[in-house]
Parts: sequence; C-alpha cells; structure tokens
Amino acid sequence: MAIKFIAGPCVIESAELLDAVGERLAAINRTLGTEIIFKASFDKANRTSISSFRGPGLEKGLQMLSDVRAKWGLRLLTDIHESWQAAPVGEVVDVIQIPAFLCRQTDLVVAAARTGKTVNVKKAQFLSGADMRYPYEKAREAGAGDIWLTERGNSFGYNNLVVDFRNIPDMLKIAPTVVMDCTHSVQRPGAAGGKTGGNREFVPAMAHAAKAFGANGFFFEVHPDPDKGLSDAANMLRLDDLETLVKSLL
Repeated sequence: MAIKFIAGPCVIESAELLDAVGERLAAINRTLGTEIIFKASFDKANRTSISSFRGPGLEKGLQMLSDVRAKWGLRLLTDIHESWQAAPVGEVVDVIQIPAFLCRQTDLVVAAARTGKTVNVKKAQFLSGADMRYPYEKAREAGAGDIWLTERGNSFGYNNLVVDFRNIPDMLKIAPTVVMDCTHSVQRPGAAGGKTGGNREFVPAMAHAAKAFGANGFFFEVHPDPDKGLSDAANMLRLDDLETLVKSLL
C-alpha cells in the first residue's frame, strides 16, 4: 500500500496562503512521485477561546478549496463538525475528516459515510486504539467503503498530550490505513493563554516513531511562517521543511 500524506494549513486564512501551500505540495508531488492530499479547515469550531479565528465558513471555504484543486490538481481533505455539513462538503473534497473530540458522534460519522467519500476518523484524546473499532464500525455500517483511522495522542493530565504508539498496530487490526497526525500530537492544549501551545521541533520524531510502529499515513499541518499562523501556530511545520521530511518517510 502506498504511503498516504496529508498536508496543509490548520485553517483557511486567505487565498494567498492556500495558493502558496498548494504550489509547494504540487511541486513535492512532482519531485517525489507522491500524492499529498491538501488539507485545510473552513471552520475551526473547536478553538480554545471565543475570540479565536475560525475561518471563512462553509460556502466561501469550499469555494477556496475548489480553487486549490482547479489550480494545482491536488486531492482535498477537510473536517466537519455538524452532520448537515457532510453533504455539501462531500461534493467538493475527496476525504471527510471527523475531528477527534467528535469521533463518537454517531450522526456525524454516519453522515460522512453516506457521502461515499473516504472518511478519516481521528482518535479521541480519551480513547485507546482498540476503542476505535466502534467509530469504524459506524462508518462501515453506514456505507463508507474507505475508512482511515488517525492517531493524535492522548490527554496526559492538564495541557499536555502523550502518544502511545501501540495504538497504531492496534488500529491496523481494525482498518488498513492508519495515519499519524504528527503535528496535533505535539500540542499543549489550551496551554498558551487562551490558545493551544505545542512543540513543533518534535514533529519529525513523531513521524519516524509512527513509521516504526507501522503507520502508513502521515498528517502534517504546514505554514510558510508558522509563528504567524492564525490557528495551531506552535505545532505547524514550516512549509520549507516538508519535502525533506516526506522524502525520509518514503
């Protein structure tokens, strides 16, 4: 099975940002023979603070994602937070992602599955890898043909996450594709004064450790200037560092 790569900014900030990231991902795909899927969120509905930037919203966001596909020929992934969003999102993207905190929301998982698109279910911070059998079964029973599971760490007290890499082989017993979210797994949730902190310097190590445990997909949030990012700034990988890391994982 070919390794799956997902990359893009945490949230849609501007058309210029999407264009810069899309151009680089298309170039990496040409150079390395990969098919990196472009990821960005039209609405970050789970931000720490009410004042945090959320994105352009559904209608404008989907149009901006469509423009990325048209210009750069990239496949698309975005996340949904409410079941009614599944149908319109499914008309635009190739992969619908279920956020970690929402992976037990039956109506959300079922709605995503019924679109016929690939469904990527992120493992909740409070679940084990073996527990992901149940969200997987919901999606399968609702008709999804291609279901991915994603590891993104577990809550470890307040404001911290820890990754138990044994979750990866456990989830590979459930689904053929298990993705390592290498950037969200280095988060320090809510630990930066009303926003999430993190340690992006550990992203490459997270990726290589996950590969050693059998992960066959890798998720990276990237930004040309991460410290200026409007969401998950502390965790996003520098766009210029992505190609070297992807190449090391092939």
